[in-house]
Amino acid sequence: PAHQKAIYYITGESMTAVAQSPALERLRASGLEVLYLVDPIDEYVVGRLETYRGKPLQCVTKEGLDLGAADNSTAAEAEAALERARAEYEPLCAALKKALGDRVDKVAVSTRLASSPCVLVSSQYGWSANMERIVKAQALRDSGAARAVFGARKTLEINPDNAIIADLLRRAQGDADDPTVQELAHLLFETALIESGFSLDEP
Repeated sequence: PAHQKAIYYITGESMTAVAQSPALERLRASGLEVLYLVDPIDEYVVGRLETYRGKPLQCVTKEGLDLGAADNSTAAEAEAALERARAEYEPLCAALKKALGDRVDKVAVSTRLASSPCVLVSSQYGWSANMERIVKAQALRDSGAARAVFGARKTLEINPDNAIIADLLRRAQGDADDPTVQELAHLLFETALIESGFSLDEP
């Protein structure tokens, strides 16, 4: 599309796996095009290729995803709405971070989700879930060593438009130590871990 300001891509084990990623929801809804990269060599290529024909490459499963806007007024409205959501959901972000501890680096409001409650994303300069999978398969046979090397914390992004997240916010505002919030935090994290292409520590 003419208004697309970047080349978006997602890497994964198969076309089926990447097509089902919740990280694609908002891009699909916005009519943006995304490259599906499923060959192992693709990870190494896009890791070195920052731009193509003047357009930056952006991984849709990493922090800092910028979906752009058709015009400045739309961008201003979107930014204002995001700031309102961040302020409103700050108590829930804090409660989820407290419940999950070191399992996540932080919890934040997402701009990439349309229907799913949450998604797990890598840091801007960290390895994607697919890259972790590839390197584990190639080099690390010892699960203990794998956990030590690839235990980099991720960001849990939540969808403020999801009913489950809205209910969790209500509970967290009433009591941040609500057992239901604690239990659902781990359930949502583990579900997001799998849906985002990562593997459970103890499957």
